[in-house]
Amino acid sequence: MNLIWKFIKFGIVGFSGMIVDYGFLILFVEVFHWPDLVANACSFTLAASSNYLFNRIWTFRSHEKQVGKEYLKFFLVSLVGLGISTLTIYLLELALPGWSVEAGQGFHFVIFIKYFYVLKFISIVITTVWNFFGNLLFTFRNNNTPA
Repeated sequence: MNLIWKFIKFGIVGFSGMIVDYGFLILFVEVFHWPDLVANACSFTLAASSNYLFNRIWTFRSHEKQVGKEYLKFFLVSLVGLGISTLTIYLLELALPGWSVEAGQGFHFVIFIKYFYVLKFISIVITTVWNFFGNLLFTFRNNNTPA
């Protein structure tokens, strides 16, 4: 049950990170007109940094004194996650004709949602599994406190 509770907490923290990620992604793409993959890398990095803080305090209850070293481990796991996220988006863009940058809009729901944000969501789901187990087994592995 402890592992399940940690995953739930990790998911809650991840949801807050997703808000940070999407917020900055929209800012970078829609306001600053950055290329989508560059914007994705920057927004993902900002979200990973906020996630580290909340996961350290709440999810894993870390008391590691070498915070910089722990943050570096978390960030390395997140960088691999960024690679997974970016590769997922790239492969989905290749696999879905008509969803290219030139095509503009993808799915049309009640409001128009640009294809890239849908692909981004799919990549987040895949990357979450990697990030949880990467951080559980690498970043916070010496932390045996209950959730």
